[in-house]
Amino acid sequence: MTDINKPADRKGSTQLWQYAGIGGQLLVSLGIGVFLGLKADEWMKFKIPLLVWILPLLILIAMTARLIKVTSRKK
Repeated sequence: MTDINKPADRKGSTQLWQYAGIGGQLLVSLGIGVFLGLKADEWMKFKIPLLVWILPLLILIAMTARLIKVTSRKK
């Protein structure tokens, strides 16, 4: 049984906030990518929404590479 008043593990709490921050960055980046893709498609007058698909895809690839780099650091 665990003690409710016991202080939380600082390392676990720090990692939680680190990953929550990365998740927040991912959501904001994807939102900006979709918005910029929509605006660029309107500006370039594409018949199909090409950039609204490409920009978020590039952001997902970049953020996945960053996540792998951050989580595989040697300590």
